[in-house]
Amino acid sequence: MANTSDISRGMILKLDGSLYTVVEFGQNKTARAAAKFWAKLKGLDNNRSIEHTWNSGDTVYPVRVEKKPYQFLYKDESGYNFMDNETFEQLSLAESMISAPQFLRDGQEVSVLINTETDQPMNVELPDKIVMKVTYSAPGLKGDTATRTLKPATVESGATVMVPLFVDEGELIRINTLTGEYVERVK
Repeated sequence: MANTSDISRGMILKLDGSLYTVVEFGQNKTARAAAKFWAKLKGLDNNRSIEHTWNSGDTVYPVRVEKKPYQFLYKDESGYNFMDNETFEQLSLAESMISAPQFLRDGQEVSVLINTETDQPMNVELPDKIVMKVTYSAPGLKGDTATRTLKPATVESGATVMVPLFVDEGELIRINTLTGEYVERVK
């Protein structure tokens, strides 16, 4: 058990029988009333995003979570299959449990969040930024560089990312998996 002053970004809380991760949090103080704590929460088991408010000193119920390294193996009709890098055990998870499934490729390292109370996987997180090869991109037209013009490019996982005109087929680019946006070209 913890109280509202212990809330931090990334913490996983049990609220109304569901598990939520803290995306953003803050505190509102007024001259006459006690402070209120608020948080934007994203559901791990129900994919809902909510905002919740507590009075100062209220009890919150954090859930102990362990991050374990897994390797993505393949996708089939049962779901996405991952292997534990230490025990070589495999598990199959639904697409809704993966933060950015469009950027998964065979052999990629990911982190699986496991609830230590129930030993059940809760979520799969890709690294914040990954490097991928552009497999298809239409050529950019010379002279279209006065403004930040973007064009669609397909990367090796099959996902489409908007990239600047100077990015060509066969180049390596860095992608932010949280937003799905192009970050930079990799030499």
